[in-house]
Amino acid sequence: NLVATYSTLEHALAARAAPTLLTPHPGEASRLLGRPTREIQADRVAAALALARRFRAHALLKGNGSVIAEPSGTWAIIASGNPGMATGGMGDVLAGVAGALLAQGLDAALALRLAAYVHGAAADRCVARGIGPIGLTASEVIPEVRALINQRA
Repeated sequence: NLVATYSTLEHALAARAAPTLLTPHPGEASRLLGRPTREIQADRVAAALALARRFRAHALLKGNGSVIAEPSGTWAIIASGNPGMATGGMGDVLAGVAGALLAQGLDAALALRLAAYVHGAAADRCVARGIGPIGLTASEVIPEVRALINQRA
């Protein structure tokens, strides 16, 4: 919200050298791009690409079929996840997983893709065990994320 409000923050974000990850939901993307939410939702891939290019960042547009876009123009759709994830704190879990992977040395693009997939897969495992989708909480997803990341093939 602050980046969308203050152009100085937008310019600082676009000028930095370190890898940056953005994980807005459609309402936040609307504010960042100055477009109506319905326009963001009408072409989610284009919106994610616009975010990635504008902010020189790896962007994940959250929602059903989260879209990941890179400044280079590469994009992907994450198929894991379910409607139970539309609750407070889920984005914080996603950001925490992505940040932890980035801090461990993973490339920004890989860190964001892996975090998004594992986050959704963890929520799917919760639902498969009878937790949610209605009433699923972020704190219930965290142990599943850990289990998936530590799982051996």
